[in-house]
Amino acid sequence: MTWTSSTGLTLTDLVPAMLRARWVREGPCPGRDLYSLFLDRVREDPGREAVADARGSEDRAGLAARVGRAAALLRAAGCGERDVVALLLPDGRDALAVELAVAALGAVSLPVPHGRSAADVSSLLTRSRAAAVVTDREDVRGAPVLRARPGALDPDGPYADARVPGPAAPDADSPARILVSSGSEGEPTMIAYGHNAMAGGRGAYARAVLGGGDVRLLLPVPLASSFGSLGLVSLVRLGATLIVPGEFDPDALLRSVGLHRPTHLAGVPTMLRRVALARGEADTSSLRALVSSGAPLHREVRDLCEERFGRPVVNVYGSTDGVNCHTADDPAAWEPGVAGRPDPDVCSIRVCDRLGRPLPPGETGEILARGPMTPLCHVADPVLDARRRTPGGWVRTGDLGRIDADGTLRVVDRLRRSVIRGGVTLFPAEVERALTAHPALAEAQCVPVPDPDLGERVCACVCPLPGVDPPSPGELLSHLREGHGVDVRALPEHVVFLPALPLGPTGKVCTDTLTRMAADAVRGRPTLLSGGLR
Repeated sequence: MTWTSSTGLTLTDLVPAMLRARWVREGPCPGRDLYSLFLDRVREDPGREAVADARGSEDRAGLAARVGRAAALLRAAGCGERDVVALLLPDGRDALAVELAVAALGAVSLPVPHGRSAADVSSLLTRSRAAAVVTDREDVRGAPVLRARPGALDPDGPYADARVPGPAAPDADSPARILVSSGSEGEPTMIAYGHNAMAGGRGAYARAVLGGGDVRLLLPVPLASSFGSLGLVSLVRLGATLIVPGEFDPDALLRSVGLHRPTHLAGVPTMLRRVALARGEADTSSLRALVSSGAPLHREVRDLCEERFGRPVVNVYGSTDGVNCHTADDPAAWEPGVAGRPDPDVCSIRVCDRLGRPLPPGETGEILARGPMTPLCHVADPVLDARRRTPGGWVRTGDLGRIDADGTLRVVDRLRRSVIRGGVTLFPAEVERALTAHPALAEAQCVPVPDPDLGERVCACVCPLPGVDPPSPGELLSHLREGHGVDVRALPEHVVFLPALPLGPTGKVCTDTLTRMAADAVRGRPTLLSGGLR
């Protein structure tokens, strides 16, 4: 299937059509669009709370009315089927309403985290050929701007009596949403998802990690992020109540747990760790589990969260490219590197050699994924599609892993995040896990820094715990070598102490920013380890 927008953007589904049809026929995908699925939830229980944000609470009927007003606003501005409509809005009910309104019109939404730089936003709008952008920001260029005025979608606003003007019924495999990568390692990429992939594959993932019944999801990550899409999907497919706290603040988030009584708290490991260390007190007994995704989970973070909240931590391994595996079946069995058992209702996973041939259990190779969650393609980037997709539609993750005899996937390291030292490729995950186990450190991440001799060297960026004397670089090297048996070839040759690691718009550590900070900090410094190639 090939889809072309009103402005000439072409998106081609790289998954064979027979597989898409089979996933609908066998049940993983609903064969329906996101807006019609949302209406099912409204009819099911219109008075049930749909969203709680900084402005209070709104039930499903109220959110549906807000969607109608947003659809009328978009239609009045000329937006309709086959348009890409970008959304650059603060998290909350209006952001949800506008995205559902875009779906109601049969258009494609491009949610962009509100904290993205003006340059990033301009690039995304230009590459996606967006027909319009709905925003409250004044620095947006690259597409016609629909200014989001405060209160415009409220019951007493200018569109008070508006309704969805003849909802569209798009093909369920046509594009519904464009997900934006975190950009933590460079310029953000865009990946197009169909209605079935969002509601089906991602819906199955939401059901697995959140369970059934009365789900109340506290989601501090941006709704516009890939991880944050769990919010809309949970609302549409599970009938979940979304608790959207807005700008991340650990102490405020802890208070939200006591105030809103969520069943689940989902966040990237850095967020979960900082909430677990928050000094305030709150009744957290409503929580059933915490959900960690967006970055590798370290044992120190898992243990800290379980100790503070007394609930299991579900680890999710995944990416914007449509890869997903989780430990929801048995969170206690998690250990560093364990991603869980792949769920075919989400995506099947295989481990392959350099030629793309599947490897037997126990052997390490690149992780590939394909299934109901698999997106159509990258947006306006055929070179990236050629690099990361196989002719049969499998997603090449760029991650090293193996599948154990019992079917458990283990992630060894990320191929795309590496340090090439004198021609030798080093993967820093093992070093980072060992560093975060040091009792005096709060956070740690390794990045490459330029070196005139070897090209790159490993730099460990570490954050000491507040009120604790930081270890010396020599003590850290001893901790790695003697305490954790880290291979001498992987040891960091620079250490940079920081008060906190820089976070990107999605709440993940911004590797690109951290790499620049590290390069500036070590320029002209001698290395901790002498010698050449080792």
